[in-house]
Amino acid sequence: MPRINKTVILALLIATSSIFLLFQLYYYRQYISKNGLHVFGGQGSMSGSDAQRHLIKRFLGLVHKYSLPVFLVDAVSLDLLSQDTLLLKESKLKEPHCLFLCTHREFTTFALLGNLWKYDANLIEAAEERGMEVLEIRGKDPRLVSMDDLAGNDIPLHFLFKKGGRLVHLVVLYERTGKYLWHGPLRLKPNIDRKFAPFRKLDYGRHAGAYNRPELALTMVDGLDVRIPRNFSYFLKEHSQARFLECPFREARAFYQLYPDDLSPEAMDFRMKAKSLLHLAARTLYELGVPFWLSSGTCLGWFRQCSIIPYSKDVDLGIWIKDYRHDITQAFQKAGLPLKHKFGKVEDSLELSFQGLDVKLDIFFFYDEGETVWNGGTQAKSGKKFKYVFPRFQLCWTELLELKVRVPCQTLDYIQANYGPDWNVPVKAWDWKSSPPNVQENGVWPVRDWDEVIQVY
Repeated sequence: MPRINKTVILALLIATSSIFLLFQLYYYRQYISKNGLHVFGGQGSMSGSDAQRHLIKRFLGLVHKYSLPVFLVDAVSLDLLSQDTLLLKESKLKEPHCLFLCTHREFTTFALLGNLWKYDANLIEAAEERGMEVLEIRGKDPRLVSMDDLAGNDIPLHFLFKKGGRLVHLVVLYERTGKYLWHGPLRLKPNIDRKFAPFRKLDYGRHAGAYNRPELALTMVDGLDVRIPRNFSYFLKEHSQARFLECPFREARAFYQLYPDDLSPEAMDFRMKAKSLLHLAARTLYELGVPFWLSSGTCLGWFRQCSIIPYSKDVDLGIWIKDYRHDITQAFQKAGLPLKHKFGKVEDSLELSFQGLDVKLDIFFFYDEGETVWNGGTQAKSGKKFKYVFPRFQLCWTELLELKVRVPCQTLDYIQANYGPDWNVPVKAWDWKSSPPNVQENGVWPVRDWDEVIQVY
């Protein structure tokens, strides 16, 4: 067997080592890319990270000086933190690198708790002294808007701290009546748009948003002291479903000018009882983890007149059938709301009704059918089935009767499907089997199934 030349062996070793190093480099680049970061130059430094970290450090120093209660809400950063908690622990023990706060994007987002902050105009001047250009975006305070006063007051909604091509976006969160946090939309003028170009990509501000108040934790991220939501996953889930719709007060005031509000003792008593029932139903479903929305007449009342329709005599909620739980009935009965009737079954046209104090709670379960969704109805005496068809919709948050609740984002489409083009005209004589334009006959329940699908108490 021929003797192998030492030079050949050395060359093979060098080639093997090179391949291994290339593989490591490839793997590292894949990891960085997967986590939304860009590699720059040698030694693993990241493109723009020094500039971004420097800006964030200056920003955090500024808010510390003015005692601003800010916390990290950047969606990409929180997602990285939730995926790499081990790396976060390791980063605290080593020389700081911008692994979580500096992403492939030109901005990092923080939130400010507005009710714990007293506005100080010197903040902007102090930021500019630190080399940051600041843009303050103001808007109407929805907490002061009503049908009696549509003007409201301007309040700070967003701040953009800019240095070079980098931004720190500060979202101001205000506490609303329903004990939830709200932020307004971010609207910039065209000339400012070009100057603050990255704002088009921001996580917050395309529309208003609503959140439950998060529990915060102070930790060290990339060598900086930062407050973060203690539950990353929950906050990120909230963020993905945070869009908020304000009650249309202007349209409601116009409605009441045509149709004066019923202020009789009976109407006032109904509103009080309906509010109590809605709060109790919401609390019960929240505890079960079952999402719901305002449906039928309750949704119409919110959209048309920012209130409950006094002659409706009930509260209507919608729930996706996929969110149905077998212990819903038991939970409502435990809350003091006995079952009044149960129609249909989980597989088809399920509907539950509970009896409150002189006010009925109707829960309609919605079924997905491709381009449309529908809920069912059953006539107890005949077993006839009915189907109410709606265009597909997403859910948004709003406030009704001092409660944070969901409504269909495409509210007008939802209302028009159920009440037709004249939805803005009150109709007291309403037949649930024939009046809705979206109702369809859907067969008859077999008599043998009546004991299961028609239960009246």
